[in-house]
Amino acid sequence: MAAATMVGARVRLGRVTVLIEILGALLFFALIIVSVLLHECGHFIPAKIFGVKVTEYFAGFGPRIWSTRRGETEYGFKWIPLGGYVKLIGMYPRRVERRRQNRLTRLADEAHEVEAEDIGPGDDGRIFSDKPVWQRLVIMSGGILTNLLLAFLIFWAVFGIYGRTGQTTTVAAVQECVIAADRTDQTCRTGDPETPARQMGLRGGDTIVSFNGHAISSWDQLSDLIRANRDRPAALVVERNGQRVSLPVADTRLNQVADRLDPGKTVEAGFLGFSPDTEIIHSGPLDTAEQMWTMSKQALYALVRLPVLTWNVAADMVTGQARDLNSPMSIVGASRMAGDVAGDRELGIGDKVAIGGSLLGSLNLFLFWLNVVPLPPMDGGHIAGAVYESIKRAIWRLRGKGDPGPADTAMMLPVAWAIGVAMVLMGVVLIVADIVSPVKIL
Repeated sequence: MAAATMVGARVRLGRVTVLIEILGALLFFALIIVSVLLHECGHFIPAKIFGVKVTEYFAGFGPRIWSTRRGETEYGFKWIPLGGYVKLIGMYPRRVERRRQNRLTRLADEAHEVEAEDIGPGDDGRIFSDKPVWQRLVIMSGGILTNLLLAFLIFWAVFGIYGRTGQTTTVAAVQECVIAADRTDQTCRTGDPETPARQMGLRGGDTIVSFNGHAISSWDQLSDLIRANRDRPAALVVERNGQRVSLPVADTRLNQVADRLDPGKTVEAGFLGFSPDTEIIHSGPLDTAEQMWTMSKQALYALVRLPVLTWNVAADMVTGQARDLNSPMSIVGASRMAGDVAGDRELGIGDKVAIGGSLLGSLNLFLFWLNVVPLPPMDGGHIAGAVYESIKRAIWRLRGKGDPGPADTAMMLPVAWAIGVAMVLMGVVLIVADIVSPVKIL
C-alpha cells in the first residue's frame, strides 16, 4: 500500500513538473513576443513623431488572429509567431530616373507600383522615403537600439541582483596530466604527460601574481598570457600563505583548448594545467557592458557561420548525433530550454529567473546584431541605403552636379528575397531540430 502511494505521488509530481515546464516555456515565448513588439515600437514611435504614415503594427506573420484599428493603423496578432513588423508607407522612393531598362529595373518598378497603391492623395509629406535621411536613420535604428537596450537592462538586472560567476587568479585545483579538451575520456591514461603546473609545484589556494614578469590583475589577462605562451618557458610568482613564492620554471605545453569565440570548437594554444577558483560578481553598468561585448563577439562569430552551423545541426539530426550544446536555436528551442529550467526541481526560484533572464538577454543581443547586418530585409539594409544616399548626394554636391535623387533600394529586392528564403529555411531546420533533438543545458 505504501509503495502504491509513493508511485502515485511520483506520478503526480511528474505531472506537476511537466505542467511547470509548459507554463515556463509559454511565459518565455510570451516574453519573446514582448521583445518583438518593443523592437517594432522602436520603429513605430519615431515614425509617428516624424509624421510617417503607418498602416499596420503586427506581431507574427500570415493570416490574422485578431486585430483592431485605431486611426489609420491596424494593430494585432498573426498566426506565425516568428517575428513582427510595422508597415511604413513608401519604403521605396516614388520618383526614380532610369537611364536604361533591364530585368532588375523592371522588378524594382513593379515594387514601386505595388507601394504606390497604399499612397493616397493626401499622403504627401508622410512617405517614409521622402523624409530626410537623418529621420529615416532614427526610425530604422530605433528597433535595433531597443533590442540592445533591452539586453543591457536584462543583463544588468541579472548580473547586479543575482550576480555572475567570475574566474579568479587563485588556483582551485591542479590537473595531474595533459588531456586535450576535445577528448571524450577526461581521465589520465598511461603515457599522458604531467602538466606544467604540477611540474613547477603549483598548489590549490595559490594566487598567481606574476607570469613571465607580467603583473597579473585578472583571470582573462592570465589566460591570454598562458595561451599565447604556447610551448615556451613560463615563470610564475604566486602568493602562498601570505608570502610571495617564485616557482621553478617549466615549459607550457601546446594543447587543444576551448575556442573563445566558439566554445564548441578547440584551438591549439599554450596550456598550464590548473582550474581557477570562482567567485560571484555583482556587476555595475560598466562590467555589464564589458560582458556584453564579449558575448557580442561570440554572437557575431556565430552569425557569420550561421548557415554552416545550421547545416551541422541538420546533419547531426539526420545521423542521430547528439546536439551540440553551443549550436544555434530557434525561439522554439529557447522557449523549450526555458521550460526545462522552470521545471528543474533542483534549482531555486532565483536560479530559474537568472537563467531565464540570461536567455532572454542573449536573444535580444543576437537580434540586435542580426538586424545590424547592412543587407535587406534586415533593418541594417535600410540604414545602409539611407547612408549610401547621403554619401552619394554629398559627392555630387562637391563635384558641382545636381541632386542625383534618392537611392532606389528596390534594386536590392533579389538580395532581400535570397536572404529571406535562407532565413526561412534555416528557421525551419532549427525548429524541427529543437523539437526532435533539443539543446539540454541541465
